[in-house]
Amino acid sequence: MSNPAAPPARTVISPDNTQIATYEFGDPDAPTVLAVHGFASSGLANFHATGWIRDLVREGYHVIAMDQRGHGQSTKPHSPDAYTMDLLVNDVLTVLDTFLLDEVDFVGYSLGARVGWHAARFMPTRINRAVFGGIPDGDPLTRFRVDEALAFVRDGVPVADPLTGAYLKMAGAIRDNDLEALIALVQGMRGGPQPHAANAPTQRVLFATGSEDRILAASKALAEATPNASFFEIPGRNHFNAPTSRAFRDTAIEFLGLPGSD
Repeated sequence: MSNPAAPPARTVISPDNTQIATYEFGDPDAPTVLAVHGFASSGLANFHATGWIRDLVREGYHVIAMDQRGHGQSTKPHSPDAYTMDLLVNDVLTVLDTFLLDEVDFVGYSLGARVGWHAARFMPTRINRAVFGGIPDGDPLTRFRVDEALAFVRDGVPVADPLTGAYLKMAGAIRDNDLEALIALVQGMRGGPQPHAANAPTQRVLFATGSEDRILAASKALAEATPNASFFEIPGRNHFNAPTSRAFRDTAIEFLGLPGSD
């Protein structure tokens, strides 16, 4: 089965007037999976191009992928104030309300998983199960040098820090990315709520992290501290290419079970 063609984006409006792009696949009357992408990616790049949506639709799911604020076809503010965790979670709530969805399963990767963690806590009756890929405890971007990143974007000053340079190179290679908006996102999320045992969701959760990802140990620790959690180590994958893993997709779909099952 080939990938279903990507539909035009449907825009929903969050309470702060941010436009959030969404993409709908499959039968709207089927059980829904909400797919939320990682940092510097998009709903279509993370889940459509990699086969996730094709496989979920084939299993009988209705899928909605969204572009988080600052990404894809959604609004890309340059103010860090536009990127608090509360606002990112409210974007998820807005999507559910706009599509009249009382309950969904959640699949998130990296930043999307972090947003899903807090959304599951905030909406315990509306998020049934969750797959969190590439999520550690704490803040994974504390080493990101915002000063060097802004100097590069605004004045072309070379980046000395290897991690910062790697993230900028990755983000800059994706069409339509706005580097200044992504830097503002990093700034806006620093110091905010982070995943840890004390605020763990109580839903059934599958954690999955690549065997070559430097956050692997931290992800396993977070899974062990989460009630009703299981863990899958994605073989041979790092943080950036884990979403393309067939083993990850197959394990996640098996975890979600038959559409409509408990």
